[in-house]
Amino acid sequence: MTTASQNSQDRLLSLLRAQDGDWISGEELSRRLGVSRTAVWKQIRALRRRNCQIEAAAARGYRLLEVPDLVTPGEIQAGLRTCLVGHELVYFSETDSTNIQAQRLGEEGAPDGTVVVADGQSAGKGRLGRRWHSPPGVNLHLSVLLRPAVPPQRAPQLSFVAAVAVARAIREYCGLAADVKWPNDLLLDGRKVAGLLSEMNAESERIHYVVLGLGINVNLEAHQFPEDLRYPATSLKLATGRRWPRAPLARLLLQHLDQLYAQFLGEGFAPIARQWEELCPWQGRRIEVDRGADRVQGLFAGIDEQGALLLDEGGGAPLKIYAGDVRPLD
Repeated sequence: MTTASQNSQDRLLSLLRAQDGDWISGEELSRRLGVSRTAVWKQIRALRRRNCQIEAAAARGYRLLEVPDLVTPGEIQAGLRTCLVGHELVYFSETDSTNIQAQRLGEEGAPDGTVVVADGQSAGKGRLGRRWHSPPGVNLHLSVLLRPAVPPQRAPQLSFVAAVAVARAIREYCGLAADVKWPNDLLLDGRKVAGLLSEMNAESERIHYVVLGLGINVNLEAHQFPEDLRYPATSLKLATGRRWPRAPLARLLLQHLDQLYAQFLGEGFAPIARQWEELCPWQGRRIEVDRGADRVQGLFAGIDEQGALLLDEGGGAPLKIYAGDVRPLD
């Protein structure tokens, strides 16, 4: 979890990064950080354990040679431009599930827009009780705690807010045409690259909080995917042939989510639904929906005001579907 020591290391790392490869003395670092030279040295050693390559030399001080792919608060919040989302950011080097931790913070009164991010998670939560293990250092997994002043029946709409934010962030960051898949997946050329999970705590008339769990396969290699995947999956690295730093992607994602959340609260769900449908490649295509007890087929006709999938079976009003797995038939 984020600690005072972690924050001190992030401040030190920012100072070293600002030197752009030049030397800075231990005395100067001590003065700027307001700590002793011994404390500086301890933080240098801690950063090295986090795989930061820092050179030290007598009479010259320290210089940063290379920084690993970090998703710490200091890395994500540097240059973050949001009105709400991400101002409070809690970090874990590894945890069971960022959703579980965000729910705990929600019960403790954490503010609207709090973000929980982890470098790795061992029991990530998916739809229908599925578990998602993600090794440290390769993916982006975070959860956002929201406290919207809307009726509980509108909470599922926030999943579409999150989906549009993820798709836009990937498109802007990597130039890849990320598509949305009902109800809560993101695809690259038909392969899953990201997933969403929304969970709510509410009374009959009031939402206490909603947790939006977001997971993006960033630098995952083919051999790291679980063998029991239900659908083909990919990562940004597999799709482009190069590694992608995760912190800049996280910043973009939080910025898009911040803007879309404000639009949702100010203008309602209709503009969000339109943006989601523009990112969905199934318009007018024939699809099949597995509802568990049965399977139904028809033409994809968008989503309704609650986010239900509309299936045109060719016989009157579209069928509304609230849960199921979807696949295109053409």
